[in-house]
Amino acid sequence: MGRVVLAFSGGVDSAYLLKVAHQELGDGVLALTTSSPTAPQGDEDLARKLAADWGVPHLVVDANELEIPGYAANPVNRCYFCKGSLYRICKAAADERGITSIVDGVNRDDLGDYRPGLTAAEEAGVVHPLVDAGMSKRDIRELSRRLGLETAEKPSSPCLSSRFPYGTEITPERLDKVARAEQVLRDNGFPVCRVRFHGDMARIEVPVDQIATLMSGAVRERVLADIQEIGFLYVTVDLKGFRSGSLNEAIGRKPAPIGPSADLPQS
Repeated sequence: MGRVVLAFSGGVDSAYLLKVAHQELGDGVLALTTSSPTAPQGDEDLARKLAADWGVPHLVVDANELEIPGYAANPVNRCYFCKGSLYRICKAAADERGITSIVDGVNRDDLGDYRPGLTAAEEAGVVHPLVDAGMSKRDIRELSRRLGLETAEKPSSPCLSSRFPYGTEITPERLDKVARAEQVLRDNGFPVCRVRFHGDMARIEVPVDQIATLMSGAVRERVLADIQEIGFLYVTVDLKGFRSGSLNEAIGRKPAPIGPSADLPQS
């Protein structure tokens, strides 16, 4: 490709791709990171650090996804709006510099989930080198370890908007509540976690083998108190445990009826 703009979030996949791209192309690669209130805490800082440590040209662009028409309403294809905005920013940077190729860190495993952002990538002509190489997340972590990358063991950190059920409005205040609640879990020894927003209720996901630890006396009381202090009235633990994209499980399902069941005698 010669020269590329690489969409760089600071996550496991894009960090590995950036390292290899820089080895292959030198200053022919421009890392581009968007600064957004929907990004998990610390990701932008890590992206800045890695690019600086590796000597990669790095462009950080302010991009508030909540200002994209239709995004804050959180439709099922929300990621299409987000990625479409990201790729337009990448294309503008590429055009300004006479670069014709835009690449990202999508891997083979991403193709098996519901990801409307892939449609936006296809429309923008974005190339997925890790997919072309047939690489899975496991492959990327293993090769990241061989390269000594600090991101090799980094938990996946999709945008904070993924914590909201489709149709639930996304606001800066709600994003902040979720981010702070997840920080409570990390501070208590749960680096892999999600806090799903359900109005007054926070639904916690941690790996199944860590649920018992979370529910132990002192940890449970501390997590409960701190998350309620953030503003959640109810704090629950999902017994299915952590899983990426758990809110996609509701796609295509009809909501359960609210009110007395027709099958039960009425008092």
